[in-house]
Amino acid sequence: QVQPVESGGGLVQPGRSLRLTCGVSSVLFRHRTIAWYRQAPEKQRELVASITTRNSTDYADSVKGRFTISRDNAKNTVYLQMFSLKPEDTAVYYCNSLPQISNWGWGQGTQVTVSS
Repeated sequence: QVQPVESGGGLVQPGRSLRLTCGVSSVLFRHRTIAWYRQAPEKQRELVASITTRNSTDYADSVKGRFTISRDNAKNTVYLQMFSLKPEDTAVYYCNSLPQISNWGWGQGTQVTVSS
């Protein structure tokens, strides 16, 4: 089973930036819409941003204008550049296919904590 590998999280102050990276070892990567999701404590996982095979992007209203998703198919990697971080962005961030496919599991995620 394929498991994405997320990295780049950390503890940052409000207003600062972070760049998340996710690698996926799958020949299907370049043929899939890829998304970033996040799950805050005691909340359901939510879709944050997505990017199609043609690099069309979409964002949750809560992050629109602050986050930018991009991909590098040559590296099987997707990125999430996050600006102007807020405490409510605190969550574990995951990447996966959108929609999910059966042989792609969930990675460990990367923790983002925004706090002063």
